Amino acid sequence: MELIKDGKRIDGRSFDELRPIKIEAGVLKRADGSAYVEWGGNKVLAAVYGPREAQPRHIQNPTKAIVSCRYNMAAFSVSDRKRQGPDRRSVEISKIVSEALDRVIFTEQFPRATIDVYMEVLQADAGTRCTCLTAASVALADAGIPMRDFVSACAVGKVDGQIVLDLGKEEDNLGEADLPIAIMPRTGEILLLQMDGHLTMEEFNKAVTLGMNACMKIYEMQKEALMKKYTGD
Repeated sequence: MELIKDGKRIDGRSFDELRPIKIEAGVLKRADGSAYVEWGGNKVLAAVYGPREAQPRHIQNPTKAIVSCRYNMAAFSVSDRKRQGPDRRSVEISKIVSEALDRVIFTEQFPRATIDVYMEVLQADAGTRCTCLTAASVALADAGIPMRDFVSACAVGKVDGQIVLDLGKEEDNLGEADLPIAIMPRTGEILLLQMDGHLTMEEFNKAVTLGMNACMKIYEMQKEALMKKYTGD
C-alpha cells in the first residue's frame, strides 16, 4: 500500500503536520481533575483522584506519593472487539505513563499518599499512549496537583522512507518505524522515548527534533484548555 503520493500522506497531511487536536479540561464532576482529548480518531478520557491516603498501608511510601496509572482500552474502541481486562500492552503503557508523570509531580509533598490516574480509550486510532499522556497531564493540572510542568507527547515515524510527524493508523501499521516521545516543555527534558523499527542516526536526530517541536505546540494547547475552563474564554 502506497502511503505517500505526490509529496502528501494518505490522509492529505504534509510530513510535519499534526492531526486535528481538541483538548477539554474538567469534564467529570466527581473526579478531582479530568480531561478529554480528541486527537485524529483517538478519543481519550482521563480522570485523577487524590492525593489520598494509600491503601492498604503496606504500599505507602513514607517519603513521597505513589503515582498509580491505569490505561484501558474500551472493548468498543477498536474495530476488532477487544477482550476485557488488562493485557501486556495496557500494563506497559500504564507503567511508562506513571514513570513520566512521576518525574513532573512534586510527589515529596504528599508522603504516604497515592495519586490515581485513570485513562480510558473510547476510540483508538494510533498514538493512544501520547494522547493518554497529554490528557493525564491536563487532568492532573485540573486537579490542582503541584507539578513542575505539563507532560507533552507526540509520535514520529518513518513511512515510505520519509520521517513524518504524528502517525495515522495505516502509517503506524505499515510504516518502517515508530518513535513516541514525551517531554517536559520548559526544560526540554525527555521523559519518554521509545522506538519500534529502524532509523539511521541522521533520521533519529531529525525525528527527535520534529517530535520535540510538535510537543511544544501541544503544550500551548494544554495550557489553553486549562485556561479556558477557568476563564470561560
